[in-house]
Amino acid sequence: MQPIDWIVLASVLIFIVVYGIWKTRKVNTAEGFLSGGRKSKWWLVGLSVMATQASAITFLSTPGQAFHDGLGFVQFYFALPLAMVILCIWVLPRFFKMNVFTAYEYLEKRFGLPTRILTACLFLLQRGLAAGITIFAPAIILSTILGWNLNITNLIIGILVIVYTLIGGTEAVSQTQKQQMLVIFIGMVIAFFTIVNSLPVSFGEALHLSGSLGKLNAVDFKFNLGERYNVWSAFLGGTFLFLSYFGTDQSQVQRYLSGESLKQARLGLIFNGLFKVPMQFFILLTGVMVFIFFQFQESPLHFNPVAQQEFADNATFQQLEEQQETLFQEKQSRLMQWQQARQSGQKADVQESRLALQGLQEQEKNLRTQVDSFIDEYNITEETKIEKNDKDYVFIHFILNFLPKGLVGLLLAVIFSAAMSSTASELNALATTTVVDIYKRNFAPNITDRQFLFASRGFTLFWGGVAVLFAIQARLFENLIQAVNIIGSLFYGVILGVFAVAFLMPRVKGRAVMWAIVIVETFVILLWLLDTKPKWFGFLQSVGLHAEQINIGFLWLNPIGCLLLMAVAWVLQTQFSNKQPVENSSM
Repeated sequence: MQPIDWIVLASVLIFIVVYGIWKTRKVNTAEGFLSGGRKSKWWLVGLSVMATQASAITFLSTPGQAFHDGLGFVQFYFALPLAMVILCIWVLPRFFKMNVFTAYEYLEKRFGLPTRILTACLFLLQRGLAAGITIFAPAIILSTILGWNLNITNLIIGILVIVYTLIGGTEAVSQTQKQQMLVIFIGMVIAFFTIVNSLPVSFGEALHLSGSLGKLNAVDFKFNLGERYNVWSAFLGGTFLFLSYFGTDQSQVQRYLSGESLKQARLGLIFNGLFKVPMQFFILLTGVMVFIFFQFQESPLHFNPVAQQEFADNATFQQLEEQQETLFQEKQSRLMQWQQARQSGQKADVQESRLALQGLQEQEKNLRTQVDSFIDEYNITEETKIEKNDKDYVFIHFILNFLPKGLVGLLLAVIFSAAMSSTASELNALATTTVVDIYKRNFAPNITDRQFLFASRGFTLFWGGVAVLFAIQARLFENLIQAVNIIGSLFYGVILGVFAVAFLMPRVKGRAVMWAIVIVETFVILLWLLDTKPKWFGFLQSVGLHAEQINIGFLWLNPIGCLLLMAVAWVLQTQFSNKQPVENSSM
């Protein structure tokens, strides 16, 4: 990085933090800290909702996802507009009518205090883990760039976010997210057009080439439970996930509860539903353009810089790199033939070149698979492990090595702004849920407003520390954006099921729901372990249980958790009702 990049990056981050502190310097009540005084307009609600969901992981991992797998990930968001409409019609009116701070306050009125506490604890568990990942993601970048210790980097980023969240609460989160989204929009648009302008072919030819190599397949209609992203998993699994995330996750509920009215909150959610899908498509398309760029510019065999450094002198790795170099030279020849054939209109030659390029692309995939296997073998014998998945490093590699001076700092500011916005929302929501649903309700019901405010800030600091500690211990999943969605899918379906029972099944009581939560959450976690963690099979067999690996995409855990909880709660309520003692008529 050049000095101008450091100046741009530091200026943006310092401005956001100082702006957040200055705008919320007069926050001195618990309600102001927890709900921002309920005065946000619809556009601020919408931007805040989008900024909360669009973490650094979105801008770090999504382009890498598109680089490897194309536009298919956009299907994940297809159900978002539908979920927003459902929430606006049936959920938001209930929350505003009760004038609640958290979504879980409603559950006490419906099921009793134990259900409220248990559901709030499920949220605290999954969101606490996710907050750690949103800190960990940009920490990877900064530690890679500066050569800093990763743990120290996690700590620095965590403190940066905690400062203004601790001072201004919800109002600070909302105010800073305006600036953060502005930086994000400007940075990504400039990056996209810079990438397109750097290509040796026109944008139209780049789209044609990426389509020929299978990167523009945005919709998959095949029904396959094992496929993570297709239309069916999107509209069935995705709808349940978004209903739970936006309807029951306090990090989002708190954003639209800050709206000055029900109408403003509804407009904010609709704004999010309309603009989120195009925004995600644009980010994925940016990743596809990075892929096209690396068809004409040689790329690393593995984008993880740690792997590049560790295996630089390894004979096997060098052989694989030589094979990649040979493939790249042949690819350049085929690309030239493809361009000439398109210009001359020779369809047969275009088809021949396209098939040849597809074959070369498949060979390169095989080389990268061999590198993954090589890293797996290395990790078995060596104490220091190397992350074999490099999706999260693709975009940052491009930013640091191929973007012009100044723009590098701006793109890094985009990633850090996104990290700060989502993490601040999460810490704010975690603190609110803890102080409202756990602390004040059970341990200090009669505290003064000043004590309430002090406790809210104290729990913000506590959860900031928890998130940083988890970030220090975090390791990459298949990639970061999937890690957050997987963690959410383990809990969101069950939490949504609790609210679905509350809204739709008036005869089911708290005792049945409590037991249903325990049973179904255990089942969902076990289902995920059987899908992704074969090493657990030995443990299960040691206690007399037979287990076989299943194949199910994590999005399906959301409808499974929700519908199964509703069914189990209904069955349990039926059993409990049948076992009610018959009163003695003589008494």
